[in-house]
Amino acid sequence: MKKKYIIAAIVVAATAFVMIRHPFQRIPGGMEGSPGRAGVPVAVEVAPVGKETIRDIGVYTGTLLPESQFTVAPKVAGRLEKILVDIGDEVQRGQLIAMLDDEEFVQQMDQARAELDVARANIEENSSELGLKQRELERVRILREKKIISQSELDAAEAQYAAALAGQKVAQAQAAQKEAVLKAAQVRLGYTRIRASWEDGSRSRMVGERFVDEGAMLAANAPIASVVGIDTLKAVIHVIERDYPRIRAGQKAFITTDAYPGRTFTGTIARIAPVLKEAARQARVEIGVDNPGKVLTPGMFVRVQIRFEQRENVVVVPIKALARNNGLRSVFLVDRELLKVRLVPVEIGIIEGDMAEVISPDIEGFVVTVGQHLLQDGSEIILSGEGPGPEAGDEQDGEAREETSRS
Repeated sequence: MKKKYIIAAIVVAATAFVMIRHPFQRIPGGMEGSPGRAGVPVAVEVAPVGKETIRDIGVYTGTLLPESQFTVAPKVAGRLEKILVDIGDEVQRGQLIAMLDDEEFVQQMDQARAELDVARANIEENSSELGLKQRELERVRILREKKIISQSELDAAEAQYAAALAGQKVAQAQAAQKEAVLKAAQVRLGYTRIRASWEDGSRSRMVGERFVDEGAMLAANAPIASVVGIDTLKAVIHVIERDYPRIRAGQKAFITTDAYPGRTFTGTIARIAPVLKEAARQARVEIGVDNPGKVLTPGMFVRVQIRFEQRENVVVVPIKALARNNGLRSVFLVDRELLKVRLVPVEIGIIEGDMAEVISPDIEGFVVTVGQHLLQDGSEIILSGEGPGPEAGDEQDGEAREETSRS
């Protein structure tokens, strides 16, 4: 039993001696109590600092809508006797689209025409009567001047003439009324011929939808078909509050869609809503899009790029080279001779794709793109075999020259 206590005491003493001679160290950037790794090189990948043109591009999603669209509908109720177009048909301005049963309207027009004829006959009859009363009045006036007849007989003749004149005016007014009724009946009859009519734009458009079939009973303003203009389309996007001040009418836009991968269509910002919707803090923007060959279709989902700014020959680094240090963006600049890195805070400008503009300071050389989380200012590094080191490049060039000489 005493031996066990002696052995335990010896182990405790040895452990205490080791801890006194080799205390735990703190790794910069690490946790308290971790074993030290100072001086251990870190394998990294690097990329060159470049100079190129970079663009500030806003990317949005939206929907294509027709530049113009309207519904063809009858102005009067009736049975649809014939429809002359279908989905996808091209229609010209003023083209006949459909016809309603017009029998009732023809009868109304015939009745109105007959009533007009009667009114015109009444005008002729009253004209004849008025002529008689006028001649009778002239004869009575002559007799009165000769004192042959009394004043009362003259008054009676004048009253009869006035009545005939009034009757003539009434007959003329009735004829005008009947003529208006006839014109209204003709207009209603014309409403049974339903045409596609518009004022501006191209002379041809297309039938987008058809809503009814022949034989259907239609009410006034019941839709028959929709007509759309797709020579040009409008892409509708919604711009957030941050980008709204940079949007201007006349700016170019570039449109892509999954229906035509690899193909880009151009457009121009046509209209900008003057208000932002309160719920989303977004404003509607409409972009006019040329549609050569009518390949684009309303309803397509589109991606829209708007180029706000372009800067030439600026310093750029890969986005994956950026690191955070005390809340500031930084890069690890590589010293390829000493195989060490230097932490450099940078001010970033435009970001396009996987590249970022470095506004300041003016840097050159290579930056670390993989392994930054293991680095600190002054850390030693090992260049990965995939890094673009000069030794690797020279070796490859030498191998290429040797292969060329052998061939």
